[in-house]
Amino acid sequence: MPLGEVLKKSEESVSIDPNALYREVTIKLWGKGVVVRREASGTEIAAPRRALVRQGQFILSRIDARNGAFGLVPELLDGAVVSNDFPSFNLNLERLEPRFLEWLSKTSAFIDLCKAASEGTTNRVRLKEEKFLAMAIPLQPLAEQQRIVARIDELAAKIEEALGLRRQTVEEVEALCRSIVFGDSNAVPTPMYELVKQRGHDVQVKANQTYHFAGVYCFGKGVFRGQKKSGMDFAYKQLGQLKAGNFVYPKLMAWEGAFGVVPQECDGLFVSPEFPIFEIIKDRVLPETVDVYFRTPFVWPLIAGESTGTNVRRRRLNPKDFLAYKIPLPTMQTQLRLRQVMQKVMTLKLLQAETAAELDAMLPSILDKAFRGAI
Repeated sequence: MPLGEVLKKSEESVSIDPNALYREVTIKLWGKGVVVRREASGTEIAAPRRALVRQGQFILSRIDARNGAFGLVPELLDGAVVSNDFPSFNLNLERLEPRFLEWLSKTSAFIDLCKAASEGTTNRVRLKEEKFLAMAIPLQPLAEQQRIVARIDELAAKIEEALGLRRQTVEEVEALCRSIVFGDSNAVPTPMYELVKQRGHDVQVKANQTYHFAGVYCFGKGVFRGQKKSGMDFAYKQLGQLKAGNFVYPKLMAWEGAFGVVPQECDGLFVSPEFPIFEIIKDRVLPETVDVYFRTPFVWPLIAGESTGTNVRRRRLNPKDFLAYKIPLPTMQTQLRLRQVMQKVMTLKLLQAETAAELDAMLPSILDKAFRGAI
């Protein structure tokens, strides 16, 4: 059945009051939902009128519908405003179950239809409403739609439960590791200059070479592989090359927990001089101990106290201040016990990584079967 048989474009709009506050909408890609973009005053919106959306409407982004940017308007966004690039549609509830359309819109087949309904040159591709509303979807009787939705919801809940157990397991093992580091009553406050040695940034940049950079996530998420850049694409004259087991942080974001020990997969990557690099003195402290300590949330405010800068967003943790910072250093016996636990944790994470792809593929498979009448 063509979508135009069950969807009707909403024409509701509102005059913008410069003194009022409005919620604006944004839509995540690949069916991830309709969420609040921001709250803005009428003067910030700078338009005399805006379209108004209502709970339960189907809304899409003309620009990114081909990338799965659509969904149902949640209760939180009832009465929010959008630009003309976000058309919304009322549903014929006598013929269409809203959750049926919501699940259907998460399928690759629906996204392919939206791609086919989009036209334009590069960077100006937009969904054409008349083509969108002419798209044919499989539409069973309302009772059958509701049965399909109930079955999908049941299976999706099981997947979410499995994902939740995975997250809980990771949180619990991380808490266990922290309890080992911070639970040693024999720990001795020790300055970092006794535990690490700063390395220089001694790689001379050449314009005709390519450098693969590393980065450090905030909030204790660790070191990651970044972008490859030509020596002509940045101004630094020298870079530092990481070795697995080094400790690194960005001066500017350290106060938000951007610390990490370099994993094996980042061995040999490069960082700018804004990322101090340290070799860990392993006969005093194990890399696992340093990693667990500096990726612990309650440590970050302590580090923030060592950072300098007049603006909270411009705080910088200089190496000399970091080296003077004292950590409660556990005994080597405790550190070796931590290493044993973390080895088991790594085995667990590898097992989880092997099953992650299966879990990720499960919901798309369920949706495909559901809309082919196979569940």
